Order: sequence, then structure tokens, then C-alpha cells
Amino acid sequence: MKKIGLLSDTHSYIDDALFEHFKDVDEIWHAGDVGVPEVLDKLKAFKPVRGVWGNIDGQVIRAELPYINRFKCEEVNVMMIHIGGYPGKYNPKVKPELLKESIDLFICGHSHILKVMPDKQYGFLHMNPGAYGKEGFHQVRTLLRFSISDKRIHDLEVIELKRW
Repeated sequence: MKKIGLLSDTHSYIDDALFEHFKDVDEIWHAGDVGVPEVLDKLKAFKPVRGVWGNIDGQVIRAELPYINRFKCEEVNVMMIHIGGYPGKYNPKVKPELLKESIDLFICGHSHILKVMPDKQYGFLHMNPGAYGKEGFHQVRTLLRFSISDKRIHDLEVIELKRW
């Protein structure tokens, strides 16, 4: 079993609350728009990190994180990209990637809108953790925490924090 802490759109901001909420996770997954390299460095010093770069990320972060990250966690096939859309409204550039290989979990960020929903058409779970940073229109900063055992994604928790 792996415990995962999922976030996106930090836009150069993290604080002690993030480390408290992710203290018991095995890995941190970041769905893009990290901001400054120091944010990624702090996360990596705390826990193992998987992620993707986002549209605001500069060359240092783009050299360290891929545009699309496909990996297996336990028995779950994961695909992560920053700008992905959601079931019924996928980014046209992403849709062929979704169909390239079988996936069980599709993760993206960018919208600053937390969504977790099944894609019944393609048969996978979609997750967008919303936004953790202070930049953007969102009024609440959000994180997701969940576990993966074999092929099962379970114990999903939504964590909401005040924006300021």
C-alpha cells in the first residue's frame, strides 16, 4: 500500500500546513505549475516526488519534470499532465495520449478547480487536486490525500485550507 499526497498549482508557494498534512504520505505527486525551483527542492527533501511541469514553470523545472508522466503505483497505471481537462471536456492535445496506453488514474491540474470523478467512457478515475498556491481565482487552497493498494484507489481525503 502507498499513501499519496496530491497537489497542483503551488505557484511558488508552500507553507508548513502542507508538510503537516503530508507527514504520513509515502510520495508527493505535483500536477504542475510548481513556480520556483525552491518549492520542488523543499518537497523532494521531505518525501519522494513525482510530477509534471506546468505552463508557468521555467526551464529549470521543465528540465527536472516531464510534460507527461506515466508510471505505475502498486498495480494502478497513472498518467499525469498539467493541462488535461476533465471527462467530456479533455484538452484536444491530451485525448490521443489518454488512449495510447491503458490507464486507471488520470491526474491534471491547471483549472484551480478540485474534481474527482470517474470517466465512464474510458474507464478510469480523473483527479484534479485544485490549487494550493495563493495565485488565481480560487478562494480555498486544496490538497488530496489517498491510498493505493494493488489496483484499488481508496481512503480519499479532501483537505481545504484558507487562501490567506
